[in-house]
Amino acid sequence: MNKYTAEVLQFLKNKYPWEKEFIQSVTEVFESISYIMEFNPIYQNHRILERIVEPDRTISFKVPWKDDQGKIHVNSGYRVEFCNVLGPYKGGLRFHASVNQSSLKFLGFEQIFKNALTGLLLGGGKGGSDFNPRGKTDGEIQNFCQSFMMEMSRHLGPRTDVPAGDIGVGAREIGYLFGTYRRLRNSFDGVLTGKGLGWGGSHLRPEATGYGVVYFTEEMLKQVNENLDGKTVAVSGFGNVSWGVVKKVNDLGGKVVTLSGPDGYIYDPEGITGEKVDYMLKMRLSGRDIVADYSTEFKVDFKREKRPWEIPCDIAIPCAIQNEMNESDVKTLLANGTKCIVEGANLPLTLEAMKLVQESDAMYAPGKASNAGGVACSGLEMSQNALFLKWSRDEVDKRLHEIMRNIHTQCHEAALEFNMPGNYALGANVAGFRRVANAMIDQGIN
Repeated sequence: MNKYTAEVLQFLKNKYPWEKEFIQSVTEVFESISYIMEFNPIYQNHRILERIVEPDRTISFKVPWKDDQGKIHVNSGYRVEFCNVLGPYKGGLRFHASVNQSSLKFLGFEQIFKNALTGLLLGGGKGGSDFNPRGKTDGEIQNFCQSFMMEMSRHLGPRTDVPAGDIGVGAREIGYLFGTYRRLRNSFDGVLTGKGLGWGGSHLRPEATGYGVVYFTEEMLKQVNENLDGKTVAVSGFGNVSWGVVKKVNDLGGKVVTLSGPDGYIYDPEGITGEKVDYMLKMRLSGRDIVADYSTEFKVDFKREKRPWEIPCDIAIPCAIQNEMNESDVKTLLANGTKCIVEGANLPLTLEAMKLVQESDAMYAPGKASNAGGVACSGLEMSQNALFLKWSRDEVDKRLHEIMRNIHTQCHEAALEFNMPGNYALGANVAGFRRVANAMIDQGIN
């Protein structure tokens, strides 16, 4: 790592030693962009690194709400508005017990470069609360969302900050949040994405991240004269991203054989197709954060408290949560002949796991490139809202596919520029960083 990059990283570690996820994310980016710092002193002269690692603002607030028994609860709400040099802050809202400022800073920092790679006018941000919707009634979730938006609304706007859904925030939550915003502001703005199709939402938004992951994988395989037809794919999670991956892999002739949850994973050697894909939706809507129900329904193996990376596969796509795949998991995958690991979640590989797969002959795609399909489709939803139009499903899919091809091209060409062909992590970080950093220079010190 070059001297300037190392100094800024060490300063950050000293300043925020408790923000482990955030430091991990910055380290991963800095290790890649260190290459361009040697040849572009203009970035150091403008102190780009010091400026880019500090959010424009971090908003925190209390969220009081009442349950069905009349008991009052108080949760914490956050919005990290990281960087808007390329457009309004854009990034999801996450409702989950694990949410804290460090996790949101990490997600917001990743979002800056992911959004830059789409080529759309989108800045980076992230938000949410430590509220967990699992096990709550519709009335309780509505109460919470209305209270959350009472504070959050003053910071949002179609050209200011446009959140989307994330873990724990689906169509139901977006509906409650949007309805509250609309009444508070007396304005029907495209200020949230992931809306219902009947009131401003876009076709394909629920499955867009998963579709984008598979489109990116398809482009990677083309580089080695391969495709998805006949490939066995191991997937983690069973939410929207996994659902989209399963559907598109099936479309392209592959076979997904695993899903996972906090309770363990299922192995379905025949493949997750037909009614099994529809059952994934039922599992999500059940409110039960477990995957064992699939095993019971379809009489397949369930491995309690284990991860699916012990199953032999051609391609592994972690779609659940950060740091779900460690160095040991990667060793197992490589020993079993896995040729491609593509991130569907945000930073699902630990730093050690990333390094190991990058040192191997297997292909690896970082989430900021491969899972950008979700925010790309959100950007398309914002465009439709601004024009008061709705594009067809085929039109949205065509535009999404083209964006993912362009992201792959950017990553591929940036890696070639530094004589590191196939290094998609370096390519994604360099391409995303340069677009943001150059805009920061053009716009002056702010």
